[in-house]
Amino acid sequence: MKKKDPDKNWRKFLDSKVEQYNQPSFIAEDPISVPHRFSKKQDIEIAGFFAATFAWGNRITIIKKSNELMKLMDDAPHAFCTGHTDNDLKKLLSFKHRTFNTTDLLYFIEFFKWHYSKHKSLETAFTLHGNTIEEMLTGFHHYFFSLEDAPPRTRKHIASPEKGSTCKRLNMFLRWMVRRDDKGVDFGIWKQISPANLICPIDLHVARVAKRFNLLWFKNAENLTVNWKTATDLTEYLRTLDPEDPVKYDFALFTLGAIEKY
Repeated sequence: MKKKDPDKNWRKFLDSKVEQYNQPSFIAEDPISVPHRFSKKQDIEIAGFFAATFAWGNRITIIKKSNELMKLMDDAPHAFCTGHTDNDLKKLLSFKHRTFNTTDLLYFIEFFKWHYSKHKSLETAFTLHGNTIEEMLTGFHHYFFSLEDAPPRTRKHIASPEKGSTCKRLNMFLRWMVRRDDKGVDFGIWKQISPANLICPIDLHVARVAKRFNLLWFKNAENLTVNWKTATDLTEYLRTLDPEDPVKYDFALFTLGAIEKY
């Protein structure tokens, strides 16, 4: 990628969009509304992780299915994951969201029970495996599937930079947990990861906006490939706008693509 110098007018436009959407009014119609139902740190982590995992497709459906799962967990996801009985798990057997089925759900719960038996926060599942976000996400993937009975089919639900994935949902989850400001949308409850190191979540909506406004430089812009390098290249550009908090521009880029239909 050829590094671009930030245009003052473009920065002003993006900053205005961040200001417009990084507000409490954004929460209700976004999957981040699911963890916002909770105040306990571990509940926020687990609810946020499920909501982020389910975050592909229609946002209304994502929120509905996430809240349905929270209800099945008695609206206490941490207590449920760490203290459930076999009988409690029977309530979950009919749950499904797109390709995420009961096999996947039961393994997620098993992982959370195992992890929280050793750690107070899900943050360590990322920070123990490296210093960069790429290292953390790669390490997290291996850590998540390190239990003996990890189902092969469940691996598709946890992305990894090793496979070239954008890791959009995991990067979004990290944004929720790590970014901190006074706006009340992102939680900022994880302190060991710097917001400056986050990678911008990128999906087709964000990629379309990045392509339209020439934020990414390619030899053949018509064949824009959305992968891990695309995510890091976009974030590199966003760091020229704000090196301390580049991922705040996710509010602008996502809403420009998904809501304002640029």
